[in-house]
Amino acid sequence: MIRPNTSVLPANASEKHANSADDRPEAGGFLPAVGLLALDRQYDVLREEIRTAIDRVCDSGRFVLGPDVADLEAELARALGVPHAISCASGSDALLLALMALDIKPGDEVILPSYTFFATASAVTRLGAVPIFADIDPETYLIDPADVERKLSRRCRAIIPVHLFGRTADMDALLPLARSAGVPVIEDAAQSILSTWHGRCSGALGDIGCFSFYPTKNLGGCGDGGFLTTTRDDLAKSLKLLRVHGMEPRYYHQVVGINSRLDSIQAAVLRVKLPHLDSWTTARQSNAARYMELFSQYDLERFVTVPGDESRGRHVWNQFVIRVADGCRDALRTHLTQCKVGSEIYYPVPLHMQQCFAWLGWRKGDLPETERAAEETLALPIFPELSPAEQRTVVGRIAEFFNAPQTRKPKDEPARANDSALPADGPHFLRRLNAVGRADDVRC
Repeated sequence: MIRPNTSVLPANASEKHANSADDRPEAGGFLPAVGLLALDRQYDVLREEIRTAIDRVCDSGRFVLGPDVADLEAELARALGVPHAISCASGSDALLLALMALDIKPGDEVILPSYTFFATASAVTRLGAVPIFADIDPETYLIDPADVERKLSRRCRAIIPVHLFGRTADMDALLPLARSAGVPVIEDAAQSILSTWHGRCSGALGDIGCFSFYPTKNLGGCGDGGFLTTTRDDLAKSLKLLRVHGMEPRYYHQVVGINSRLDSIQAAVLRVKLPHLDSWTTARQSNAARYMELFSQYDLERFVTVPGDESRGRHVWNQFVIRVADGCRDALRTHLTQCKVGSEIYYPVPLHMQQCFAWLGWRKGDLPETERAAEETLALPIFPELSPAEQRTVVGRIAEFFNAPQTRKPKDEPARANDSALPADGPHFLRRLNAVGRADDVRC
């Protein structure tokens, strides 16, 4: 299980940045800016622990697959309730390794959604296999099991459901389809660590689970990294072999693998963060619930569709994605940018419409729900340290754009434990970044 969060906020956290006029609410009660991400807030709390962990690795001189890597793998396996967690260099490599371990060959078909990050499909094509894109459910944005069933053929060798935005795909429907077809299920769980389905964690539901430690993920490192999970001993053995060039023992190669090892420094940093993951996830859930309450206070139903929770498991809210009707998404985003409110479009061009996949012959209209989502969806800030004042600013600015009146008074809400780190007069980090929502160059 995840270790309890024992860290406390620095004694002066609420005072460090509290006296700047730049962070005081403007007329109407809006903050002057809200970032899409604020990774520095997380680091501020864990700074000394992280530096100590890095120093420990540097002192040891064991920088690749060292003791911290083995310890992290064991801790992840316990947290997710699986017998095996195998680390690697990135979430993209995790997908590639999974396909290699399942012996996917040129010409094999692999069914996956088109509404996902590029890595899901690139791993398939790098092995010479053919991605068969399925449409999505318009409410959840997750792969549509009915369309998966339509796309199954004798050439299909795997199905990759993506647990997008922190929500687990409909495994009740997908797993029976896979069993009937005799094909394995690879869970793309890059955005869904600690999400559950009927009490079982994502990554423990199919044959292999693939996760990312990219810095913007719910459990993010200080660079690239990833890991895989499996309940099968044979696949765990194969994955461990494939990530080190198929080498066992040293300089003896049984198969052709790849070089995809997790750095010990990344593992050490992630071991500092892992005990906090459950509380960070709960904070994301609280933020999502607050968004739902804030949106309900305005007359926005004609313009904006707010995502719902998942009754069959835990939604971990890697993203909070609204749907904007009547072609207004891009104009709304421009308005939010002008108001210095961070947002992001995941994903503006579906994979089946990407130029690099033109050879597959897909055309506009082939996946209507995917294409509509690409045109209408917009992600809002949802990171754990997001303050109620920042959320009120985000929703208020959206209501301002649509000229939507506030039809219901807000509820009085108690202060949240980590709000003491966030001065009431605004987010300090924006003064340093001079950018909205930019924590890194790529957000996948």
